Amino acid sequence: MTIRLNEELLVNSFKTLDGRGADVHVAGGACITLQYVSHVIIHNIHVHDCVPAGDANVRSSPTHYGWRTRSDGDGISLYSAVSVWVDHCSLSNCADGLVDAIMGSTAITVSNCYFARHNEVMLLGHSDEYLPDSGMQVTIAFNHFGEQLVQRMPRCRHGYFHIVNNDYTRWEMYAIGGSANPTINSQGNRYIAPADPNAKEVTKRVDTEESAWTGWNWRTEGDMMVNGAFFVPSGEGLEAIYAKASSLDPKSAALIDQLTQNAGVLGSPRDDGDGTGSSGGSNGGVGMTTSSGSGSGSGGNNGGGGGMGYLGMVFASSADRTSFCYSNMLLSSSLFVTLLLFSLLCLHPL
Repeated sequence: MTIRLNEELLVNSFKTLDGRGADVHVAGGACITLQYVSHVIIHNIHVHDCVPAGDANVRSSPTHYGWRTRSDGDGISLYSAVSVWVDHCSLSNCADGLVDAIMGSTAITVSNCYFARHNEVMLLGHSDEYLPDSGMQVTIAFNHFGEQLVQRMPRCRHGYFHIVNNDYTRWEMYAIGGSANPTINSQGNRYIAPADPNAKEVTKRVDTEESAWTGWNWRTEGDMMVNGAFFVPSGEGLEAIYAKASSLDPKSAALIDQLTQNAGVLGSPRDDGDGTGSSGGSNGGVGMTTSSGSGSGSGGNNGGGGGMGYLGMVFASSADRTSFCYSNMLLSSSLFVTLLLFSLLCLHPL
């Protein structure tokens, strides 16, 4: 089922867009906008090839419509939206961002999604000057960042951002960027650098001199760095500083394949392109390091615990994956259970 919207789909509060049971594509036209709303779930939907729309009257409810100016062409746009969960969606190739959250949006979780074929993937924060975004809290968890992605996975301004247990298999410029002193807590992710020797760095401080960003709180903890990837931390590194950027306990990066194997729309084939995604336990000789600075090539141990390090990080192929278990989060058809899962995953205070 392909839905081509002539104008933006304006979602109201306390609504769920649930694509389970149908292969739903919102594509080829305007896409999804959450403006001044709260408690919204978007689940199991393909969103791609979105284009700008607007300069038209658009209905937001059976009893109200209003004039909309030109939209940017985002896949999912959050404007002053609160308590939003985007889960098990596949997003690609939109005119602007795939997921953009601005103007004081907060309490947002983007989880189990598959991102591909796009330049500026995710913008979190309106502008360096817009101080209300200082309270923004966002969790990016269990996602797969795939082929033909360039930058902004995400790009953060102000606020607090927990980037946990994601698989970064592609970027052309950088993976995680920011400006205006955001707090970024990167835990248990796998970063596979591109072949380009000038694009190995995971992080980018956008349009900011080093003397200004050295005090920003950006940390890497338990991340797996592959093919020369490296994360440049900054700030004090104190645990209390990251309290607002910590929403769930990270799993070991050794489990990334399991944690992200169902990323994207459930039941749909994953668009893996050339299939060069790397296994966390065996990288065919590709060198790996962890955020603690230790490293090895595939096939040897480094650190105790049978190749396991801090947060259970794997340094080589000796880890016994059968000793781990994981759970795939499935939404219940019961609204009560759905909202319960939502509240457990989005642990940000309003």
